[in-house]
Amino acid sequence: MEPLTQLNLDEFESVARDTLPAVTYDFIAGGAEDERSVAANRAAFQRRGLRNRALVDVATRDLRTGLLGLDLPHPILLAPTALHRLAHPDGELATARGASAAGALYTVSTATSTRLEDIAAASSGPRWFQLYHLGTREASEELIRLAVKTGHRAIVLTVDVPLLGRRERDLRNAWTLPPGVAMVHAHEPAWAPQSDGRSRAWASPIASANLTWDDLAWIRAASGGSPLLLKGVVRGDDAKRAVDLGVDGLWVSNHGGRQLDGAIATLDALTDVVASVRGKAAIVVDGGIRRGTDALKALALGADAVAIGRPQMYGLAAGGAGGVQRVVELLCAELDLAMALVGAASLDALTPDLVA
Repeated sequence: MEPLTQLNLDEFESVARDTLPAVTYDFIAGGAEDERSVAANRAAFQRRGLRNRALVDVATRDLRTGLLGLDLPHPILLAPTALHRLAHPDGELATARGASAAGALYTVSTATSTRLEDIAAASSGPRWFQLYHLGTREASEELIRLAVKTGHRAIVLTVDVPLLGRRERDLRNAWTLPPGVAMVHAHEPAWAPQSDGRSRAWASPIASANLTWDDLAWIRAASGGSPLLLKGVVRGDDAKRAVDLGVDGLWVSNHGGRQLDGAIATLDALTDVVASVRGKAAIVVDGGIRRGTDALKALALGADAVAIGRPQMYGLAAGGAGGVQRVVELLCAELDLAMALVGAASLDALTPDLVA
């Protein structure tokens, strides 16, 4: 394998675009409908400038953080993404190894193409498990218990998929899973369009149209006391209700623009969620983070950690475990430099006044 010489996360996307089949790249990179929310996530970071402090001692910087009982070397997480074997033959095993080598918390998706037991065996770092409600309480409880048994330290319940978004790249490509790749725990049906132009993916078992606030009680009970986060929260009132019900963390996300097109950019939603939670829950944000300065802005505006989705898949396509590791390490290095340049020697020094 050629050495990884990419200098930033966008260059990893270029490699993935050139390496993967076009329909697979579209499945990973694409969003819903006109992909306005995909673009909005990145534009929200670009709209905001930084106001650096002068004459601050930043000879050493400290990126360490604590998150729901975990001591982490940095605040960069891997967001849950589906079907890693589409990007590399080793799939989630390579992602787990790369995340472990880079010290990144890895959130494994219900839509994994590798069994949780095998991911656990390949990983030496911390993992969370992202849960899609599988339609029946019994099926979801069984999966939660397996996630806890295999060492996943928190349950991240996705709450923005009552139905799957209309992803027109996949419809146009008549996207279907290649032979040998499947959702091993979700038993996803065929993705090919039907004669009416719709896709059976809209009836997917990972779409949870009947999930309500009342379900949080049995989900928490099945997790045996593991921390519970809600992923897909973009409103302050929902965040407050979650905290009132005992949820431990909010993951501010619009699903990378793959669900509701026109959804608010996650950085724009962050301040409302932060203000409503008032420090009573951990806050993670994803969506459009490609530079260390993006991560810095989100952390300064109140996030406890930031997560990357597509970039880990691009790194995986470019170089397997080493590609995932390099993607995380590049982002951490950029964050470290940005902290020095903005005048913040630790994450605690990242405050809202730094963001214009």
